[in-house]
Amino acid sequence: MFFITSKALSFLFNPLVWIFFLLLLCLINKKRRKNILTITIVTFYIFTNGFIADEFARLWELPRIKTTKTYDVGIILGGLADYDNNTKSLNFNNRADRLLETEQLYYKGIIKKIMICGGNAEAFNTGYIEADAIKKHLVNKNIPQEDIIAENQSRNTKENAFNAALILEKACPGGDFLLITSAIHMRRSQLCFEKANIKVDVFPTDCTKSYRSSSLEYILLPRLEALEQWKRLIHEWIGYIVYKITF
Repeated sequence: MFFITSKALSFLFNPLVWIFFLLLLCLINKKRRKNILTITIVTFYIFTNGFIADEFARLWELPRIKTTKTYDVGIILGGLADYDNNTKSLNFNNRADRLLETEQLYYKGIIKKIMICGGNAEAFNTGYIEADAIKKHLVNKNIPQEDIIAENQSRNTKENAFNAALILEKACPGGDFLLITSAIHMRRSQLCFEKANIKVDVFPTDCTKSYRSSSLEYILLPRLEALEQWKRLIHEWIGYIVYKITF
C-alpha cells in the first residue's frame, strides 16, 4: 500500500502535471480563462527557471565531502540504471555518478566492500532487478564477487535501509558504513538509515554545481532541465515529510 501511495504522490506533485491541468482548466473555464492563463504562465516560468531550481536544490542538498577514513562497506542506493531488453545492456541515467564514485572509493581503498541496494521500483515489475544487474557490471570491471553485497528486494528508500540493516547485522556487525547516493536524495536516505538503526557517514554525489552562472540565458530563460530538477526536489520533500510522520 505504501509503495502504491508513494507512486501516486509522485504523480500528483509533479509540476508538469500541475501545468497540464491548469491548461485543461483554462480550456474548460471560459469565464476565468485570463486569470487561469496568467497563473499557468507564472507557474511555468517558476518551474522552468534554472536559476531558481538550482538555488532551491543547493539549500536542500547535503554538501560534497572529502574523506580519508576507511569504511567496511560503501552502501550505494539504486535508481541509476534500467535495462534495455533489445540491446541486452544497462541504460545509465543522470544518477550514475553514484556508481562511478563508488567504484573510485573502492579502488582507492576507502571502502572495502560495496553493497548495492535496489530491486525493481516500477509499479509493474518487468523482471529487471537492479542490484543484480549492477553487481554483474562491477564483476565485469574486475571487482571480486566476494567484495559485492546485493540487496535486491527493496522498491524504495525505506526498504533500501531496512533490508540493508538485516543483511549488515549478519554480514558486518558493528562495521563502519558509508552511504553513497545523490546529494538531492541524501537527507531522506540518511533519515531512513537512522530509523533502521544503521549509523552511516554520508557521501553525496551528482551535486548541483557550487558556482552560480552569470549568464542571462541561465538566469532569465526557461529550460526543461529545471522541470526535472523541481520534480526530484518536490519528490524528496514529500518523501522526507511522509517518512518523518510514518516512522
